[in-house]
Amino acid sequence: MTMPEAEKRISELRAVIREADRKYYVLDAPDLTDAQYDKLMAELKQLEAENPQLVTPDSPTQRVSGAPLQEFPSVKHTTRLLSLDNVFDLEGLRGFDKKIRDVFPAPFYETELKIDGLTVEVVYEDGVMVQASTRGDGVTGEDVTSNVRTIRSIPLRIPATVSRLEVRGEIYMPKASFLRLNTECEEQGRNTFANPRNAAAGSLRQLNPAVTASRDLSAFFYEIQFADGKEFTSQEEKTAFLKEMGLPVNPMNALCNGIEEVWVKQQVFLAARHDLPYDIDGVVIKLNDVSAQKALGETSRCPRWAIAYKFPAEEAETVLKDVTLNVGRTGVIAPTAILEPVQLAGSVISRATLHNFDYIAMKDLLIGDRVVICKAGDVIPEILRSLPEKRNGTEKAIPIPERCPTCGGAAVRSNGEAAYRCINPDCPARLRESLRFFATRDAMDIEGMGPAVIDLLLEEKLLSGIADIYTLNMFQLVVLDRMGTKSARNLLNAIAESKKRDLPRLITALGIRNVGTRTALEICKHYTSMDALMEATVEDLQKIGDVGPIVAESIAAFFANEKNRELIARLKEYGVNMELYQQEELPQLLAGKTFVFTGTLSSMTRQDAGEIVRQLGGKVSSSIGPSVNYLVEGASAGSKHDKAVSLGIAILTEQEFLSMAGKESDIPAGTNNEPEQLSLF
Repeated sequence: MTMPEAEKRISELRAVIREADRKYYVLDAPDLTDAQYDKLMAELKQLEAENPQLVTPDSPTQRVSGAPLQEFPSVKHTTRLLSLDNVFDLEGLRGFDKKIRDVFPAPFYETELKIDGLTVEVVYEDGVMVQASTRGDGVTGEDVTSNVRTIRSIPLRIPATVSRLEVRGEIYMPKASFLRLNTECEEQGRNTFANPRNAAAGSLRQLNPAVTASRDLSAFFYEIQFADGKEFTSQEEKTAFLKEMGLPVNPMNALCNGIEEVWVKQQVFLAARHDLPYDIDGVVIKLNDVSAQKALGETSRCPRWAIAYKFPAEEAETVLKDVTLNVGRTGVIAPTAILEPVQLAGSVISRATLHNFDYIAMKDLLIGDRVVICKAGDVIPEILRSLPEKRNGTEKAIPIPERCPTCGGAAVRSNGEAAYRCINPDCPARLRESLRFFATRDAMDIEGMGPAVIDLLLEEKLLSGIADIYTLNMFQLVVLDRMGTKSARNLLNAIAESKKRDLPRLITALGIRNVGTRTALEICKHYTSMDALMEATVEDLQKIGDVGPIVAESIAAFFANEKNRELIARLKEYGVNMELYQQEELPQLLAGKTFVFTGTLSSMTRQDAGEIVRQLGGKVSSSIGPSVNYLVEGASAGSKHDKAVSLGIAILTEQEFLSMAGKESDIPAGTNNEPEQLSLF
């Protein structure tokens, strides 16, 4: 077979196999037998083996390929992936509808099943899948492209009707696949998964794509984040376009005339809940008119034009066997119910929150009681009520703590508070929780310093306070159980990197009562250094828009404490940043220039590269056209190269782009990009 003949036959085989995959995995209407499908796939593999130069990333043979990953790189979403507000009853739905009708009197709504899975964003360029990522915090997620490519219901190639398409969907594990997986785990002596959602999330985040491929995941898509050059007038039109692209869309989506029709439809969905082959936990309701969506806009977290109706929680009866006490970073002593294990909504429940001792009294709970539990929003186990009619006289009262269960210090309840607190600032439990919070992603984001590592460091007496994090060294870490040289080096690198965090993160990390991420950001608009904030009075602080008297008093009291001031001094001594980073005025080196990026860049994501262009006055396009000045190519560049050549557009390497932007390249030829190793000294 000549090269042109092989190329033609490969193209034919790929088209037939893609269509067969779509009919089998998306439409549930296969038109080929397994033997016919296997024969076509074997022929394609043989031809590609004989003509390796014709292998492309979107070939059906490339579903599982490449070596296992060492870690998941971060991905910055070009469009923020918002979450949804929840309602739990008809009154809540009517409240949402009223806000809509105040602006748009006769709304139509699209209803979608709320699939209980893991949100992903998939990006196609010129019809080829180029990236898939988890939602993460809505701004930054994890690159799971290799794993998503193994999910056969998600096409690797779609019609190239737009140059760039960003779609949002839900990865899930069918119930039958979940039962099969757990049976295999039991037979192999491995831990089983609690529910299909956990199984889906764990399967998608496997470093080896071959493991993900073996887990039988599937997907539904429900939103278009971006479609280059294409506008939509309705949510219904978006859904139709997703179907047109060959992407799986839930067949139970429906258009409803008004909120009362939505209520009728959700009752149909609820009745079908346990008969569906996948888990759902509610219904998503979206205003159909896109122009109305844009007019309503969004809050910092959620769109105003969409809501999630969560199904009523499922209930189960069990026994309250005991109550344990846990101490948080602010000293709150939190009671937790220990339950006789019971199956509920796909999970085995053995613990439930009790919130505080007022809650215990209100629910009339005794140790030994039979109780009714539910999952609040199908997520958090909670005791609904006790069943006093089933008591036999052996039940015991739950004592209110007089002492901290960890350090033995006094447990005090302040006026106006429901919680009892340990007031010993040196309580080991408070220290443990403070360290855990300090290292979290929203705070100083010290990768590798999770709860288990912190517990180990405390056990070995390497930490007696937050500032001690910055005194850790290689000699101390490499001798610890399960640490090792590589883990120790990575942890020290992460600790060193955390010193550069901006001031709002440090303020958040300090764990000041009533001060979260948003308040810390607002504070830094008025106080750009830690020194200035430490000297602010209650009256000064209340001049900040979002800071009321309670928050102001918390901040002032924190910095009035001598131990806290000593902590700040030590952190400063160890090089932790204490200033708000000011936005640098950058020279407009790329003004008037338009760039397109293609392929995989080695030192940054394409989103990061685009941000560099915008900061330097240039523009970024996702498609090649006459107005484009430069195409920047990374590894595995696609079809944009030939189009750029035909239009006479200059083509740059990543190094050449960085040089043009006035930035030093950190990708010297012939070297890898491993972080600098820390000296043992």
